Amino acid sequence: MGKRLFDVIVATTGLLLLAPLLLAAMLWVRIDSPGPVLFRQERVGRHGAIFRIHKLRTMRTNGAGSAITGHADIRITRPGRWLRHYRIDELPQLIDVIKGDMSLVGPRPELPRFVALYPPQLRTELLAVRPGLTDPASLEFADEHELLAGSADPDRSYAELILPRKLQCQAEYLRQANWRSDLMVLARTLRMLGAR
Repeated sequence: MGKRLFDVIVATTGLLLLAPLLLAAMLWVRIDSPGPVLFRQERVGRHGAIFRIHKLRTMRTNGAGSAITGHADIRITRPGRWLRHYRIDELPQLIDVIKGDMSLVGPRPELPRFVALYPPQLRTELLAVRPGLTDPASLEFADEHELLAGSADPDRSYAELILPRKLQCQAEYLRQANWRSDLMVLARTLRMLGAR
């Protein structure tokens, strides 16, 4: 079975099984604050193509500010804190997997402004594959919002301190990635979510 077929089967099954949870979360978001239920944002995908990623909205729609969200960010809504903690706000990205914009395992898709900072060689490597829902770098920096909590400029701190380490981790993983390693990443992700 090819990776793309595996992605579609698992993502479709996941959406069907998690539909009650996703619908309940969507209703909570709708009731809690005005604005759309889904948050769409431009990200850079395979070969540098721009696509719109889907998430449950976890912030107030009138909240301008940093692209990087800290743990104590006042823009985060009440349901948003819970949805972010358990990563439930990421579930709509299963739609992006089915559409072909993303894969289950692969480098997390970044905003164009951060992709512009990638070293040329790493940019070529990392954008050669579909971005993923999870990867080793995402697991290593699962609580990056806490690392950035005390920063006066979260965007700059992310770009200078966290992004380079993420890129190196992603590149190292891709150079030896296979079916077994992808399944291990998925298993680690599920264990992490179960431990929250």
